[in-house]
Amino acid sequence: MGTSNPVVYWEIAGGDYAALRGFYEGIFDWKLSSEEGARYSAVDARDKDDGFGLNGGAGQVRGDGWVAVYVRVKDPQVTLDEVVKRGGKVIRGVTDRPGQATTALFADPEGHVIGLVKA
Repeated sequence: MGTSNPVVYWEIAGGDYAALRGFYEGIFDWKLSSEEGARYSAVDARDKDDGFGLNGGAGQVRGDGWVAVYVRVKDPQVTLDEVVKRGGKVIRGVTDRPGQATTALFADPEGHVIGLVKA
């Protein structure tokens, strides 16, 4: 039996993009997309031979970084409202990136960061 809210993406965010990029490319041989001046990259983390794995992203943020999985939901704001009711905290409200995705971030009551992406 599956779920209607699967994990669809992951993300590593921190203060030094170049250091993150070099570290993860060197350790896991991940390929990060490269755009001139970019501070965020898509990461192809799938197995070279069988394609197994889940792609993600790595990038630079101000303040504390995070490692998060992104869960697909129908309405990120409705989910954030429920998060707050249950003792969680909104880290980044609903953000619409035209042509990309609508996302949000929250922390659970223990401080674990989870991302939301609109279905």
